Amino acid sequence: MFDLSLPKLLILAVIALVIFGPHELPKIASQAGKALRDLRRIADSAKNDLREGLGPEFNDFDFNDLNPKSFVRKHLMDDLEAAISAPSATPTQGGLATQTATSLLAPGETPPYDIEAT
Repeated sequence: MFDLSLPKLLILAVIALVIFGPHELPKIASQAGKALRDLRRIADSAKNDLREGLGPEFNDFDFNDLNPKSFVRKHLMDDLEAAISAPSATPTQGGLATQTATSLLAPGETPPYDIEAT
């Protein structure tokens, strides 16, 4: 998120030590810790209030699903993994093989067309 590596953290610590001094730095660090705990508490209470407001239909709602990265992974990548692991052809009544609905199309192959669905 902030891309803080160990050397960057050490440089920030030295700058903070120079600016605030060795006597004030522990107080400032404890105040920053309290502020982070308060922010987490506020965020947790907001999540709980939202869950209560949504009602019992959304008890299994996961707030991580709102993150676009996890949304794409959950809804697209899981289907892709299932398509890759599924067999690509199944026999039909006429003895012809057709692809399953979740499998990928071969290059140049046209997708199936359903008149009733359009």
